[in-house]
Amino acid sequence: MAEQAQIEIRHVSKVFKGSGQDVVALKDIDFNISEGQFVCLLGPSGCGKSTLLNAIAGFSLPSEGSVVVGGHEVVEPGPDRGMVFQEYALFPWMTVEENITFGLKIKKAEPHKIEEKLQQLLKTLKLTDFRRRFPKDLSGGMRQRVAIARVLALDPPIMLMDEPFGALDALTRRSLQDELLKIWSDLKKTVVFVTHSIEEAIYLADRIVVMSYRPGTVKKDVHVEIPRPRNPADPDFNNLKRELSQMVMAEQNRFEQATLGSTGD
Repeated sequence: MAEQAQIEIRHVSKVFKGSGQDVVALKDIDFNISEGQFVCLLGPSGCGKSTLLNAIAGFSLPSEGSVVVGGHEVVEPGPDRGMVFQEYALFPWMTVEENITFGLKIKKAEPHKIEEKLQQLLKTLKLTDFRRRFPKDLSGGMRQRVAIARVLALDPPIMLMDEPFGALDALTRRSLQDELLKIWSDLKKTVVFVTHSIEEAIYLADRIVVMSYRPGTVKKDVHVEIPRPRNPADPDFNNLKRELSQMVMAEQNRFEQATLGSTGD
């Protein structure tokens, strides 16, 4: 029996109106994501990865088609979808613990439940010694841990992640990738993760949706069969990396040859 789709992307197109020429960012994107899957959207700048993620989040509605989550059409952001951005998006005047518990306090959760959730997340994301620090006193990796903890505090079934590790050094990036995989495995979240990195996509994902340069379409939907934990030195890992590199570089070449715009990704 087929798995029940948690996220249905139904023939989604997105056109950005311009003063001179309209930009078709997405064209007829059509695929489903099952509950608990880890899906990476992969492709060059300008292919519409972030535009598609924003449509799932409810930040930007499709021009045609629809996004359906849990059987309901997405028309606005909702508590069932938590978003983690590359830019951390923390409140600079709040401490780590205040940032993490902000949403729970807005929801008027009971104080003992807020403290219980805080302690759990501080431990999970290795933030216990930093709970009273401000974002300006933290490294990029620590800030991103706080941003992930703030989303997890509200316990959304779906996590949407827009290149969350793109600005981090290689060692910090791998550490956070491993922590994210553990969180995903333990909490059974559905994750939709935007990345430019082929290696990151293979390391993390159950499925890799390779997108073409504008207008963004699904070039290939790749199911990653490599057992976890994955080793980038393994032959199967490198064979898939070569295959995906050829696809992505073809789109990157189209991107470089085109007149670059600022809309779509």
